[in-house]
Amino acid sequence: MPVSEPVDIQAMWNERYGEKERIWSGNPNARLAEVVSELAPGRALDLGCGEGGDARWLAQQGWHVVAVDVSDTALQRAAADAGELAARIDFQRHDLMQTFPDGSYDLVSAQFLHSPVPWERDRLLRRAAEAVATGGTLFIVDHGEAPPWASKLDKHVHHFPSAQEVVDGLQLDPPRWDIVRAERAGREAIGSDGQTGSLVDNVIIARRKA
Repeated sequence: MPVSEPVDIQAMWNERYGEKERIWSGNPNARLAEVVSELAPGRALDLGCGEGGDARWLAQQGWHVVAVDVSDTALQRAAADAGELAARIDFQRHDLMQTFPDGSYDLVSAQFLHSPVPWERDRLLRRAAEAVATGGTLFIVDHGEAPPWASKLDKHVHHFPSAQEVVDGLQLDPPRWDIVRAERAGREAIGSDGQTGSLVDNVIIARRKA
């Protein structure tokens, strides 16, 4: 069988963000606003921050945020939009399969951290869990199934792990962690081109005890 050429992840995502002046709405992810509003602000890590909507919202709520993405294009837009909130946000470029931000965090957020190419996602999420401080929260939201506006091909070939599969892949040590929530949840949403539809999210919240 022919050997696949390695994918330049940074170039791929720069090309994706280069398709339009803006890819996302600029609003925070709905689940983030729903869940994090109940937490006391501290230090947050936003994995796959994109154009910075979540990072800006967290900063507005009083969090100090390290916001990470592999795409220079996305990070440049996020920094340009931060305005006075830039004092609370440290934008960093990382290919998370290669490098990871230093430090520990009261909140580690991975919102829709999917990839169109194969990668070791479970390993990355375990590394994310390691970055959660004692008493802190690991908050993961995934697509539970393809959005209604996804192409038929994407719906057919992409596997969306269940919430329990994500929890199992994390391999969290029960004496050190509480699984607060791990379930499918529906919501109404608007796609990047203005489409409306019903989405299914997998919501995983784990709190570190020790």
